[in-house]
Formats: sequence, C-alpha cells, structure tokens
Amino acid sequence: MRIMQLDRQSTLFPPTDLALREPNGLLAIGGDLRPARLLAAYGAGIFPWFTPGDIILWWSPDPRAVLFPHELHISRSMAKFLRKHDFEVTINQAFADVIRECADQREEGTWIGEDVQQAYVKLHELGHAHSVEVWHEDRLVGGLYGVLQGSLFCGESMFSRATNASKTALIAFCEHFVSFGGTLIDCQVLNAHTESLGARNIPRSDYLHHLRIDQNKVINPACWKPQTIISREFAIKPHQNCP
Repeated sequence: MRIMQLDRQSTLFPPTDLALREPNGLLAIGGDLRPARLLAAYGAGIFPWFTPGDIILWWSPDPRAVLFPHELHISRSMAKFLRKHDFEVTINQAFADVIRECADQREEGTWIGEDVQQAYVKLHELGHAHSVEVWHEDRLVGGLYGVLQGSLFCGESMFSRATNASKTALIAFCEHFVSFGGTLIDCQVLNAHTESLGARNIPRSDYLHHLRIDQNKVINPACWKPQTIISREFAIKPHQNCP
C-alpha cells in the first residue's frame, strides 16, 4: 500500500484505516508542523513521530494505548512513596522546559527536535498544549506534556530526573484532570511505565469513537490556569483509583 504524501497547502489526512500494519500505524509522510495541521492530526487520531532531519511521519497505530482515569492504578510501593514525597506538582508553569527535558532524556533517535519543540510551544501559546511539572527543592525533576482535544488529553512525552517523578506527574495530573471534567488520557503506544499505572490497549476504532465524543466536550478552563496542584505539605491521596 502506498503511503500518502501530504500536500503542504492542505491539512487533510487520509482515513486512519489506511494506516500500515507494519510498521504499525504509519499513515502519511511530509507536510509541516504548523498549528492547523497538528490540530487536524490530533482531531483525527493521528500524531507525528520522526527522527529530526528526516521527513515528517504521521501515525495512527492499532491498537491504541489509553488510560481511563477510573482505572488508574497506584501500587502499594507507589502509594507508600507518595505518602512520603516532598515533590511539588504544577500545571503550565514551565512548558518549554518540560518539552526540552523530554527531548534531552530520550535515547538517540528522539523525534523531539528543535522544530518539534517550537511547534508545540506555539500550540501551548495558543492554549491547545499543556504541561505538568514536578519540582524538588525548586528544581524541575519530572513532567509531561500533551495536546488537549475537548475532554481528552493526548499525552506526548514525559521525563524523570528523580525516582518516580514522571509517575507522580501522571498520577497528580489524572486526579486534577478528572476533577475538571477530563475523561480520557491517550498514551499512544503502550509501554511498561504507563501500563504499570493502568494504561491498556484498545482497538483504534474504539479510540476514535471516544475521540469523536470527547473532543466535543468542554472542560472547565480553570484546569489549565498555571497553578500548584500538589504542594510539598500535602501528599497525594494513596488510593488505587482516580475519583
């Protein structure tokens, strides 16, 4: 099957059911990373992933990894850690720093090059992309970022420079997101890290169904106001599931 070369003048993508089985989810190549195209991609269940300097690759894998907030799992050891943590967790206070750290911590072959960083910072400035930051003694030690689609959050990447920092970011964000009307977190491709917290694979068709419904929902915009969601003085509640 031929992979579609995107028209730089159009933001249209081919149907996701035309994506390759091997490599899983490769759908199209080319185009650019301007906000209109990125938003069109996420709105159709597609995301970019490529090596800096190479042509842009667009993906929609099947199955798709997601985290339903009510399925968030906190292990006994993680719950014990959270009771004793001295992290501070914030929202939208250092987006550019988070994406830069995500790029720096990736192994060789990262797709988060300078052009990608600039593109997502622009999405952040437009109010479509958001970050979660984990701090220890005023030093950024963990975090994540992603793109919002209604009440669905498309997680892009996370990093950790302290034990359990990225897990703390996701757990704290899950509780915060749900409290403002968030319904689903897209993890794209399942890995051991997200699976340990309750993420699982679902068919791409099911993901697209959730996306169609959730992208038309509006959550409380106060969710994204730069703020502290977990302070050093208050531990995250050590229960097994988000409320």
